[in-house]
Amino acid sequence: MESLPKPQRQRSRWRKRVLNNWELYLFITPAFLFFLIFAYGPMYGIQIAFKNFIPIKGIMGSPWVGFDHFIRFFNSYYFWDLIWNTLSISLYELAIGFPIPIILALAFNELRSGFFKRLAQTVTYAPHFISVVVMAGMIITFLSPSSGIVIHLIQWLGFDAPDFLTDPRWFKTMYVLSGVWQSAGWGTIIYLAALSGVDPGLHEAAIIDGASRFQRLRHINIPTIIPTMTILLILNMGNLLGVGFEKILLLQNSLNMGASDVIATFVYRSGLVDAQYSFSTAIGLFNSVINLIILVTVNQIVRRTNENSLW
Repeated sequence: MESLPKPQRQRSRWRKRVLNNWELYLFITPAFLFFLIFAYGPMYGIQIAFKNFIPIKGIMGSPWVGFDHFIRFFNSYYFWDLIWNTLSISLYELAIGFPIPIILALAFNELRSGFFKRLAQTVTYAPHFISVVVMAGMIITFLSPSSGIVIHLIQWLGFDAPDFLTDPRWFKTMYVLSGVWQSAGWGTIIYLAALSGVDPGLHEAAIIDGASRFQRLRHINIPTIIPTMTILLILNMGNLLGVGFEKILLLQNSLNMGASDVIATFVYRSGLVDAQYSFSTAIGLFNSVINLIILVTVNQIVRRTNENSLW
């Protein structure tokens, strides 16, 4: 084999490695095909963002228009409103939703009663299994001005209940807090898994040295989960403009549109309702590119400051 040219030697080694680990390659094949078919295959259609797509002519037969759809979006009167609504909801959700799982995980890790600890984890994690449609239905039912239990509770306490479902000032708070309630348990489990890797000997040595529970929390537990915190923060920042449209669309109405209309819902209306396929694809591509730039930038900043970056 040593007499063979270098490219042939590399192919021979690769072929031998595949044959020796064929079970692993077979195991990963379904996931590879899934992403190839449903994630990378549809990227072929991105080119209609630069065309005036006419369904009867198809993608290849539609005329090129360059960056006309992007310029139209940038010059539109609703551009900054969409950007502001999307960014404000994302940053609001990040500010509230990112630290809460960390606090819960640190608190659960300090519980000594096994039954109460499992009960608390189950209660906080259970909302994660509620679908978006059911969650939106629960929010509408609980906050209904006529029959909502939350509205009646506020009125029973002697206060004037705001109109959560139609007042634009309350939409973002309603959306973010309901999302935090639904997803905090999942984040808590991730941090608890990281805390399970703490060496008990560290805590025993700290106790012998006279460290309090707060000091052990600060100097042992928190440093342990910092790598996990960093990775999740990078991923959240990379999805800063990726506010999902499902729950917003279900809670959206003509009265709260000023605060609830985000890029995702606008893409849905433009593409599927108004059949502006090229225009909506251009907006979606713009959104994805900005998210990618933010992800790479934040990752590079973290990489230069510590070793906990994604790549």
